[in-house]
Amino acid sequence: QVQVVESGGGLVQPGGSLRLSCAASGNIFRIYAMGWYRQAPKKSRELVASITSSGSTRYEDSVKGRFTISLDNAKKTMYLQMNSLKPEDTAVYYCKADLKATTTMMLYDYWGQGTQVTVSS
Repeated sequence: QVQVVESGGGLVQPGGSLRLSCAASGNIFRIYAMGWYRQAPKKSRELVASITSSGSTRYEDSVKGRFTISLDNAKKTMYLQMNSLKPEDTAVYYCKADLKATTTMMLYDYWGQGTQVTVSS
């Protein structure tokens, strides 16, 4: 069984910083890529940033220069350092892991339960 668990959300003032973590655990054969998505009220879920196991990254335009994604392959943990936060960054942030489990050896997307980020004064 594979689990993907986010942590680190909370309430922060505009201009502040937060660091999100996403840990994958269980019967994992290999992680190929991970990503952060977010969903604000009444909006569709959107990709914020993604990273491959080799370190290639991709960012949504509105977060470039403010957010940094990283992946510790040994710990199977992904991070999102969010700086200069804006009210429009308020959303539930979800982690997705593209991986093969040892039980199936098939590539699937595994999602976390989400963590709330609120940027407000």
